[in-house]
Amino acid sequence: MKISLPLISAGLALLLLAQGCARPPAIASATPPPAPAFASPSPRPKKTYKDLVVGFSQIGSESEWRTADTISIKQEAARLGVDLIFMDAQQEQENQILAIRTFIAEKVDVIGISAVVETGWGDVFQEAKAAGIPIIFVDRLADVAGDEYVTYLGSDFLEEGRKAARAMVGLTGGQAEIVELSGTIDSAPAVDRSNGFRQILQDYPGMQIIDSESGDFTRARGLEVMRTMLQKHGRSITAVFAQNDDMGLGAIQAIQEYGLKPGVDIKIVSVDAEKEAFEAMIAGTLNATVECNPLLGPQFFDLALKVANGEPVPKRVPSIEGVFYPGNAAQILPTRKY
Repeated sequence: MKISLPLISAGLALLLLAQGCARPPAIASATPPPAPAFASPSPRPKKTYKDLVVGFSQIGSESEWRTADTISIKQEAARLGVDLIFMDAQQEQENQILAIRTFIAEKVDVIGISAVVETGWGDVFQEAKAAGIPIIFVDRLADVAGDEYVTYLGSDFLEEGRKAARAMVGLTGGQAEIVELSGTIDSAPAVDRSNGFRQILQDYPGMQIIDSESGDFTRARGLEVMRTMLQKHGRSITAVFAQNDDMGLGAIQAIQEYGLKPGVDIKIVSVDAEKEAFEAMIAGTLNATVECNPLLGPQFFDLALKVANGEPVPKRVPSIEGVFYPGNAAQILPTRKY
């Protein structure tokens, strides 16, 4: 018997009324119903090192310290399987700004940078922030707002300057005519090491800085600047504060050329604690070196992974560093990795 559609509809309506139901039953559909408003989205899976894409802008290769730092970053990335985009700025801020913009275009997870100078980063850091890419400073911090970077990994340059001054006071008995070979002008380590050194000397009126000039953290410039200072001040110089070992080694050569004994006639304190500094201490030409640890690769990628996964990290992660003297240099030298 053929039943008309109106009759089916009327019968269905009577049945629903009898059941006390105000709505027709749901009709199966190929499209799933929308999730309730209170349902939370599925959590994003955490990245592993092999998922991580990191852009790193290095200053250049002005010293053995910087070379060791670069090797540490590259070797640790390879060991962990991190996709590392590494760009060498060759001491030019413009190259670092270009590198950061390249990293933004590549949509990296994290940007690491050793800033060649402290200022002039506002626009490009805002671009990274707008792109949602976190920035980690490694070794050198820049003068930017606290919300434009997540953390700084590296040394306390102010304290390095203080350590160098304390060592110098001890070596000279608090009486010295000092020349300073400072680092790259306006760079964080040059500014802070100078300030820290002077903070301590305020309490020692017999410790006078008679000249200061940038040696740009290179051995060649350290040699050149020390030659000029010896021509200018001669034997009145009794101490040298070299803001890195390479400049200190250049100063040693200049002093020897001048006919004086480095480490004896002129006391020398430098910063970094490279292997060659230990060799110079063993030879008696360097009196002390303040450690600045360049082997930052493991700590950097540990931080980078945490940051990429949204985990909290300290705003500053310090390196553990010491001060070394000739007395135990021969014993320590075989353990140095840079």
